[in-house]
Amino acid sequence: MADISAPAATPFRLSMLLYDRRYRSMTIQVFVFILVMAFAWWLVGNTIQNLRVMGKDFDFGFLGQRAGYDIPSPPIPYTSDDTHLRATIVGLLNTVIVSVLGCIAATVLGITVGVARLSNNWLFARLMTIYVEMFRNIPLLLWILIVYAIFTEVLPPPNAYRGEDPAASMILFDNVALTNRYTAIPSLGMTNNPGDLDLGYRILINWAVIAFAVVLIGGWFLRKAVLNHAQKVQDATGDRPVTWWKNLAIMTVPSLLLIWYFGLHLVPPELKGFNFAGGLNVQNGFVALWLALTLYTGAFIAEIVRAGILAVSKGQSEAAFALGLKPNWTMNLVILPQALRVIIPPLISQYLNLTKNSSLAIAVGYMDLRGTLGGTTLNQTGRELEAIVLMMLIYLALSLIISGAMNVYNNRVKLKER
Repeated sequence: MADISAPAATPFRLSMLLYDRRYRSMTIQVFVFILVMAFAWWLVGNTIQNLRVMGKDFDFGFLGQRAGYDIPSPPIPYTSDDTHLRATIVGLLNTVIVSVLGCIAATVLGITVGVARLSNNWLFARLMTIYVEMFRNIPLLLWILIVYAIFTEVLPPPNAYRGEDPAASMILFDNVALTNRYTAIPSLGMTNNPGDLDLGYRILINWAVIAFAVVLIGGWFLRKAVLNHAQKVQDATGDRPVTWWKNLAIMTVPSLLLIWYFGLHLVPPELKGFNFAGGLNVQNGFVALWLALTLYTGAFIAEIVRAGILAVSKGQSEAAFALGLKPNWTMNLVILPQALRVIIPPLISQYLNLTKNSSLAIAVGYMDLRGTLGGTTLNQTGRELEAIVLMMLIYLALSLIISGAMNVYNNRVKLKER
């Protein structure tokens, strides 16, 4: 009878690290890791030695020193007597605000233009093509400077709105005033103000904001419960109950009740003396940066959306039309859901680019992270290495957060294949 027992295992030898494919890839990875760590060790040691020769050290103690400079329209309370750390936080919040608003506006603009480029209207489609080619082929910095120049050189001064026959007039039902110094927009007012919650460090949050946040989060969970119940009913009976009016009521009625209870209303800006008061005066630097980021990134997103739509087989559209779906239903229910799996990965890169491109704010004097930590703080303290390293780590953290959040969304909407 033949012996079918398993062959004896080959004893391990050092030469197997190179010649055995089971160990060779691991050997190469360990070797590369050691080289990278050695280079990093040499780089850090060389930097510390050079700093010592220059009479410097590597210390972040400067963040606790007095900043001594002002930041226009800070999102949290700030004065020149605060520390460089608080100035850095203000700059970071300004970066986050312009990045979030830019991503939202660029997405809306990009989707609209991307769909419009596929329109059967020849003139409309060509106009969208001109927009895309103009904005994506000219550097962003030039667009920021152009938009800022338009705001500062073309728009009238605030006193042009004065008098019975003013030289300039407000727009949007006399609620917005465009001037060469700032843009005056309505602010939110309350007749029944519930007061603020003190979080410490002079950071206050109005109780009304907390109430709206609780209502919206609770409504989201309640809406999810309604949808899960509808799915169970459909699985059991084959009939899906109507849920749209329940979801609409869940998401709107509590918010409307809060608006009524707090007496929430818009406070339009009003010219008093030399400036507008009552509303909110937004810096032209912020508006120019946000507008330029939106127009520039929107052009790239438009091409991503167009490519995603074209990636869907034409037979899908033909099948939807054969079933009697209207063109807008075909786009919303058939084309876009399938195109999202192609659109979202490059869309993440555009969001990351927009966030990093916001550092060009220094060109128009908007005090973002680059203007505070990487600008005035760096120049005042002479801690260039610490400031740049800290700024790089903050931008890295922001990018990783955006990438992680979008990857989670991508996993939720991508096609589930068996």
